[in-house]
Amino acid sequence: MALSKLSRSIKGKVVIVTGAASGMGRATAHLYADEGAKVALIDVNEGPLTEVLNEIRGAGYEAEAWTLDLLDRSAIAPCVDAIAAHFGGIDILINNAGISIPAPIDSDHYVDAWDKVFGVLITAQTLLCRAVLPYMRQGGWGRIVNIASTEGLGATKYGSPYTAAKTGVIGLTRSLAVELGRENITVNCVCPGPIKTGMTAGIADEDKVVFAKRRTALGRYGDPEEVAHATFSLTLPAMQYVTGVTLPADGGLTIKNA
Repeated sequence: MALSKLSRSIKGKVVIVTGAASGMGRATAHLYADEGAKVALIDVNEGPLTEVLNEIRGAGYEAEAWTLDLLDRSAIAPCVDAIAAHFGGIDILINNAGISIPAPIDSDHYVDAWDKVFGVLITAQTLLCRAVLPYMRQGGWGRIVNIASTEGLGATKYGSPYTAAKTGVIGLTRSLAVELGRENITVNCVCPGPIKTGMTAGIADEDKVVFAKRRTALGRYGDPEEVAHATFSLTLPAMQYVTGVTLPADGGLTIKNA
């Protein structure tokens, strides 16, 4: 006989993972599949997305993929509707897709960088939250996790579009948590730190080592799956009294002074 009452199983839940073709999105999709969820994969890159879909199906799990450019606002709601029709509902949304375009404030491409970064990181996340709400309300239950960044808790030069957008993700999360809490829908935020993904692939390995030893408590870069587990934990049925939190998955970067 179990001594606890709350479930830690998401078996049979329908989860949307954006940016699922690589990095943290791929690791997150794999984890939900391993735990028995029905996984809806979204990404703009069709080839890599198909590879992830085949990986999940090849392991005997249930998944489907949708190629979607999140800068196309008009395509977001129809995509979510198609996912709900395919799986019979939507329970969990992981707003993972990201983009970073370094841009000094006085550069010629700054405004374009701002528009694209905000389009993916703020506008698309918000529209996805709006699109899944009817289905979560219909089921009387929902979990939303927005992926922000430690850049939303600090800053790096030439990254103001990204930093501003990620700060906005944190604010969006808090506001929606207050708005949706009485409907049994929780909204939380994960802030990855230095993670080994495509976004950091251009940084030399020796520079990664120096940075991680100097800036993080654990002294290393993180793996995508480590972030996926932080995300996953916030969507458990048992995690019903946690909403509006900002969870750093950063190896202790944000608490280390020197």
